[in-house]
Amino acid sequence: MKYYSLNNQAPKVSFKKAVINALAPDKGLYFPEKITPLPKTFFDNIDHFSNTEIAFNSIKQFVGPDIPGDILRSIIEETLSFDFPLIGLGQNISTLELFHGPTMAFKDVGARFMARCLAYFNQNNSEEVTVLVATSGDTGAAVASGFLDIKGVNVVILYPSGKVSDIQEKQLTTLGKNISALEVKGTFDDCQAMVKTAFLDLDLINQMQLSSANSINVARWLPQMFYFMFAYKHLHKKHPNIVFSVPSGNFGNICAGMMAQQLGLPINHFIASNNENNAVAEYLKTQLYKPKPTIQTISNAMDVGKPSNFVRIQAIYKHDFSTLKENVSAYSFSDEATKTAMLEMFNDYDYVADPHGAVGYLGCQAYLKGHDAHCVFLETAHPTKFLDVVEEVSQTKQALPPQIQSVMGKKKVSTIISNYEEFKGYLLQKISF
Repeated sequence: MKYYSLNNQAPKVSFKKAVINALAPDKGLYFPEKITPLPKTFFDNIDHFSNTEIAFNSIKQFVGPDIPGDILRSIIEETLSFDFPLIGLGQNISTLELFHGPTMAFKDVGARFMARCLAYFNQNNSEEVTVLVATSGDTGAAVASGFLDIKGVNVVILYPSGKVSDIQEKQLTTLGKNISALEVKGTFDDCQAMVKTAFLDLDLINQMQLSSANSINVARWLPQMFYFMFAYKHLHKKHPNIVFSVPSGNFGNICAGMMAQQLGLPINHFIASNNENNAVAEYLKTQLYKPKPTIQTISNAMDVGKPSNFVRIQAIYKHDFSTLKENVSAYSFSDEATKTAMLEMFNDYDYVADPHGAVGYLGCQAYLKGHDAHCVFLETAHPTKFLDVVEEVSQTKQALPPQIQSVMGKKKVSTIISNYEEFKGYLLQKISF
C-alpha cells in the first residue's frame, strides 16, 4: 500500500514511512492510494468472526507489506484487550461504549495500535523517535499510556492550560519516564499548529526524527474503523438501517467510519455531532468552509475550530458536495442542551453519560425526528473523566474506576510554554541531554 499527500506536492510513501513521518513534506495528510472493498460475504457473516479477525481483515490492506501478517495479528490482539459493549437506550438508539481501555477513552485503540507499529519499525533502529502530540484531553492520555516504556520512543504532549479536566491532566502529566507534558497558554488549535509547524522546521527535522500520534497519523486514525465494524456485528440482523452519531472534534473518528463504509460496511449515514465548535456543520448548510476560533465547552475533547481530518472526508467523497451531503448530517449543540441530554439519559434509562456521549445522543435524536433508522452513538470517554459536570447534572456521587484512581494521587509534572519558539527550544534542549 502506498500513501499520497492530500496536498499532492510530495512523493508517495509506504505505510511505514507514513507512520514515522506522520505529515507529508508539503504539509498534507497522508491518504491511501486505493481502497479495495471487502467481499459482501464478510459482512453477511460478520457475527461469526472474533473482533481480532474483523480488525485484521479491515486493516491488513492498509498495512501490508510493511508488517507481516502474524505480527499484525499480534499487534491487533494486544490492542483490543478490552471490551466494547453495546447498550440499548430505547427502541431506536444504542450506544457503543469505547471507554473500557487503560485511559478510559476511545483513543486507547488508535494509540495502542500505533505504539506497537512504531515499536516494530524501530526495533533495529538506533535513532530515537520523538512523538509529538497535541491534545484537547483524551488523545494525550491515550498516547502517554500506549507509548509508555516503548523502546526508542520519546513522547512530548502539548495541552491547553486550564482547558482539560483535572483527571485528564493527571493522566497526561504523571507518568514520567519517556513521556513529557507541555502546558500551553492557548487553545487546542494553538497546540496543533505548533506540532504541524515543527514538522516543517528544518532546524528540528535535521537533528531529530519526529512523528505525531494525533489522528493526522494514519496508524492512529485507521484503527478507529474497528468500532463501526464491531457495532454492525451485533446489530445487522435486527436493524436493516443503521446510522452512526459520532461526537466530532478533529473528525478522525467519523472519518474512520467513512473508511469502513468504503470497505463495504453497510452504513447508510453518519451524523457529525458537534458542540458549539461547528465549522463543519456550518459548511454543510452553506457550502462555505470557515474554520473559527475555538470555543471552550464542557465537551472539551471536541473543542476544535479547525478539524484536521475534514480534508480526508472530502477526499473520501471525491470533493463532491452532494455526495458528502447524502452521507453526512451535522448538528451543533450547546452546553445547556448537553446537560439536559445527560439528565434525560440518567432519569429515563439509568445511564450515566459523559458530555461527549451526550452530544452524540442529541445527534441521534435530531436525526431520528425525520428518519426511520437505528442510531448508534459512540460513547467516547468514561463519565468520571468529567466528574464535576457529571455529578452536578446527576446529583449523585460517582465511584472512580481503578484506571482513574491509579493517577489521582500522583504529582503533576509539566512545563509551561506560550509560543512556538519556546516549544522549539524545549525540543532542542532535549536533544542536548
